[in-house]
Amino acid sequence: MTRQRTSTAAELRHLTTLLEQVAGGDKRAFTALHALTCRKLRRTAASVCPASCDVEDVLQESYLKIWRAASSFDAGRASPISWMCTIVRNTALDSHRAKKVLLADLDEAMAVPVPADDADEFDYEFAKQITVEALSGLPEDRRRLLSLAYFEGMSRHSLAEQFGVPVGTVKTWLRRALESIRADCLAAAKGSLTLSAVN
Repeated sequence: MTRQRTSTAAELRHLTTLLEQVAGGDKRAFTALHALTCRKLRRTAASVCPASCDVEDVLQESYLKIWRAASSFDAGRASPISWMCTIVRNTALDSHRAKKVLLADLDEAMAVPVPADDADEFDYEFAKQITVEALSGLPEDRRRLLSLAYFEGMSRHSLAEQFGVPVGTVKTWLRRALESIRADCLAAAKGSLTLSAVN
């Protein structure tokens, strides 16, 4: 019994040392950490992920988070494997929530009735033009935020980690950026209608 506990303690110390080295940017240590923990973390991801989630995608994103957040690991608060399993569980839940939101948006879009054949044609080129102009008025970091959130599908939690701010701040930035774009697009559309009426 004593021998088994010593072995476990040695393994924990080894994982802790690897995480410390990963925090310093050691890629070999990260490779070793991956080899030692991937089976356990894959089981953790599979136990949390519903059928609609890709376990390998969750695992890949989780290891990316581990690489980036290794310096925040505190051996006094959790064991290395518990800390990593928590990251995997949170990543799996984030992935599931993101897909639920996407499906809800799709269901809502599918419920919109198809316009009649005699409906006015939508000017897609003009819409594209004013949208591009509205986007160009945003700071570069806000454009990047919108791109990651709505074109690459990153979760709010992942964005918060990438930008180094709380999740609430990310939500506020996204809301304000969308409000700004909406206001600019409406102003441009009204200006166009005014010119058309004059002509």
